[in-house]
Amino acid sequence: MSKNEKKFLSLSLMLGLVLGVTQAAGAMHIMEGYLPIGHAVAWGAICLPFLAWGVIRIRRIAANSRKSILLLAMVGAFAFVLSALKIPSVTGSSSHPTGTGLGAILFGAPVMAVLGIIVLLFQAVLLAHGGLTTLGANTFSMAIAGPFVSWGVYALCRKLRINRLVSVFLAAALGDLFTYVVTSFQLGFAHPSVTGGVMGSVAEFMGIFALTQIPLAVIEGILTVVVVMGLETYAKPELREIGYLAKGAA
Repeated sequence: MSKNEKKFLSLSLMLGLVLGVTQAAGAMHIMEGYLPIGHAVAWGAICLPFLAWGVIRIRRIAANSRKSILLLAMVGAFAFVLSALKIPSVTGSSSHPTGTGLGAILFGAPVMAVLGIIVLLFQAVLLAHGGLTTLGANTFSMAIAGPFVSWGVYALCRKLRINRLVSVFLAAALGDLFTYVVTSFQLGFAHPSVTGGVMGSVAEFMGIFALTQIPLAVIEGILTVVVVMGLETYAKPELREIGYLAKGAA
């Protein structure tokens, strides 16, 4: 990492700590205006270092492999399409696939922070899906927390020598589910239950989300496997270049 990149990442981390820690925040597609302003600001601040990290990673990927730019665009489009297919769920939110697991598997989790916030911004402006004040919270749950779990699950599965496509399925499905776990906590912190407090509210949100999100996670896992199978058939050189396939792999 160059000196300027280190400074950029350090500055974003400092801003995130200053703005995020000082807010009274417990802070998926949570709708516009549904979070208190303090929560909205705090979640946005927490996203800053991840976004800076993602920008650095994308710059390196683009510099080292021009062919990978097309794959980057594809994983962004995949996330946009899947996460736009919403099903009404808890008041103020919705259930849908996230589509971010694919990018986390191919390029690493930090890249999805940048692609994810772009996807969420376009959806908020063009589709009224999510919102500008809740952009930080939605970015953290869908474009940061979920992708990091997907990346971690995939890396663990590969170390355990689990079949590659099974690893892709588990990574995409569990990353999707974790997104909604985080969303449940975000909503629980913002709107604690009168009787059960924050954890009571979180449990209620999780219970309702589970009805729609578990089958959606399975569907997302299957769709991600299908896309990866297609890429392994038609884009082997590009997959080798980004490190997904070993050099010389058949």
